[in-house]
Amino acid sequence: MNPIRRHEKIMELLLQQKEVTVQELSAQLGVTGKTIREDLSLLEERGFVLRVHGGAMLAQSEQFGILPSREPLTIFSEEKTEIAAKACALLEPNDIIALDGGSTTLAIARAIGSLPLTVVTNDLYIISELVPKSNVRLVVPGGSRVRNVLTGPEAVSYLSHLNLKKAFVSATAVHPENGLSVYTTDSLEYKQALVRTANHVYAVADHHKFGRTALRTFARLSDVELILTDSGLSTEQAEEFRKAGVRVDRD
Repeated sequence: MNPIRRHEKIMELLLQQKEVTVQELSAQLGVTGKTIREDLSLLEERGFVLRVHGGAMLAQSEQFGILPSREPLTIFSEEKTEIAAKACALLEPNDIIALDGGSTTLAIARAIGSLPLTVVTNDLYIISELVPKSNVRLVVPGGSRVRNVLTGPEAVSYLSHLNLKKAFVSATAVHPENGLSVYTTDSLEYKQALVRTANHVYAVADHHKFGRTALRTFARLSDVELILTDSGLSTEQAEEFRKAGVRVDRD
């Protein structure tokens, strides 16, 4: 297993368990403890993990675009509510939209009022939120369950045949040079398919995710029409992203 794939597997395990031991990683990945300790040191240097005695834990569990826990995340709820209001202001009657997996897109689903919409989503929490809404035509791509999302080649293929008008995509990190990135490959191809397919692509991310980079980039800033964030983003940082060629709505 090459180092990049090994790092992804480490992050996948941390997403599920929040903390892992060197011994556990060594057994699951089939490499020596020395190799695992070197991997963890590198991931710590990049700000992804914190080393603890005998293993490691997530450095910033709130930064993940995919929900790792059994319940939707409540951290930064005010920021997510603010972003959701901006997203809903972009919706028009009978829009065909996609809501990517994530806690911010879940906030958008909760903010959808009585507007008639077709909503495509692979997030189980969002599906549960939208099922009772009679004004929403819910479309769920096929795929296998990975934590709270359905993903895989079937879901990616299904998206390619849709006429998506607007896609709201989440990210673990948003960076002027490295674009939108996530820690694992679970939903990488699905996110890329959303970006390719939709007429209008909007990134949704609270200000804590700006200036960061995760392991895998799924979209460049040039792929995104607008980034919706909250008022906590500084004017200076917003200007940095605008200079990189993307509109930022923080007001």
